[in-house]
Amino acid sequence: MQDLAEGVARFQRDVFPAKAELFARLATRHTPHTLFISCSDARVVPELITGTEPGDLFVIRTAGNLVPAYSPESDGIAASIEYAVAALGVDDIVVCGHSACGAMTALAERHDLSGAPAVASWLRHADASVARTSADGDVSALVRQNVLAQLANLVTHPSVANALAQRMVALHGWVFDIPTGRVQDLTSPRAA
Repeated sequence: MQDLAEGVARFQRDVFPAKAELFARLATRHTPHTLFISCSDARVVPELITGTEPGDLFVIRTAGNLVPAYSPESDGIAASIEYAVAALGVDDIVVCGHSACGAMTALAERHDLSGAPAVASWLRHADASVARTSADGDVSALVRQNVLAQLANLVTHPSVANALAQRMVALHGWVFDIPTGRVQDLTSPRAA
């Protein structure tokens, strides 16, 4: 906790004064341009990877960057997606997976998750990704397939489907490689 408290003090002393005007605008206006859905992994920091400022990204972080298919039952992920698309009007949605993902490693290597039943249940949202990955143990392939599967799940959300039909939003699938800092765009024509 001491490190966090020192970080807050550094922010208030060194960072905030230089960005005081930005924060003053953000206090009354929230207009992010991108919904960024990434893994909860502490090594994946969307604002750092994209070089964005506070207020630029609306971020959802889940274990394995999983996006459950739409269900009429409310949940925090669906509500956040709907808010970003319907209320905030984001222009882009990025699903960003990453190298050495613990969730995808557990699935690819068929780890015993009986001691973590909530994790095991959550990771069932990646069943389609596992089914589409041809080689057992291929974490990199599963990470890529998972990003594509989560993009497909996004389209099941009415707010996203509506925005896509009106050409008001674009979907992007990325994979961040931790050791090199590179980002592969799976949805770019060059990625095919």
